[in-house]
Amino acid sequence: MCGRYSLFTPTEDLRERFGAEPTRPLEARYNCAPGQELPVVTNDAPDEFRFLKWGLVPSWADDPKVGNKRINARAETVDRKRSFADAYESRRCLVPADGFYEWAKTEHGSKQPYRVAFEDDRPFAMAGLWERWKPQTKQTGLGEFGSDGPSREQEPLETFTIVTTDPNDLISELHDRMAVILAPEDEATWLHGDPDEAATVLDSYPDDELTAYPISTRVNSPANDAPDLIERVEV
Repeated sequence: MCGRYSLFTPTEDLRERFGAEPTRPLEARYNCAPGQELPVVTNDAPDEFRFLKWGLVPSWADDPKVGNKRINARAETVDRKRSFADAYESRRCLVPADGFYEWAKTEHGSKQPYRVAFEDDRPFAMAGLWERWKPQTKQTGLGEFGSDGPSREQEPLETFTIVTTDPNDLISELHDRMAVILAPEDEATWLHGDPDEAATVLDSYPDDELTAYPISTRVNSPANDAPDLIERVEV
């Protein structure tokens, strides 16, 4: 799975890499975590970094808390699983990152976090899906049981998930899944291709340009978000 990642690449470099403008200031993040609002590039606004909440809430969900269990979508079933099929059909996105974290079991039974990134720390896009969930309108005031009662509108909730696939040889030493890293030339296909075309870019990324190294267990807490989280530690 992919449960944490980083995005500290300078804004100007992200603008150049993705051809998109942020809808609000981009801050350096070293510990992006589920439940947070994070920048993505959606298929309906490919020239913007929009901020969506990590943890996909299907449009038909009764409770937005279901997003807590939908931070990842398996590439093998994303086209037919009810939670993701509609989004896969028409709401795909790019999730910018410059590294992600995996936890490997140690011989002592604990888990050691590792950072996975390109050797030059360049930014990349993970394949994602996004959704817009609209809460039910509630009537308020004296006329709340009538047809003309005032309504209390809540803003639609926009969320996303990261697609995962089988690991490459490097990641297989750490975990049995990895985020789908898109080659730059495949990003347009993922955003705008038909479902059959999109399926062709969901392979595991070759490991010859990637590196993985152990980092501090401080990354285990989303409250910790600082540059020292990506520093190599001895294990």
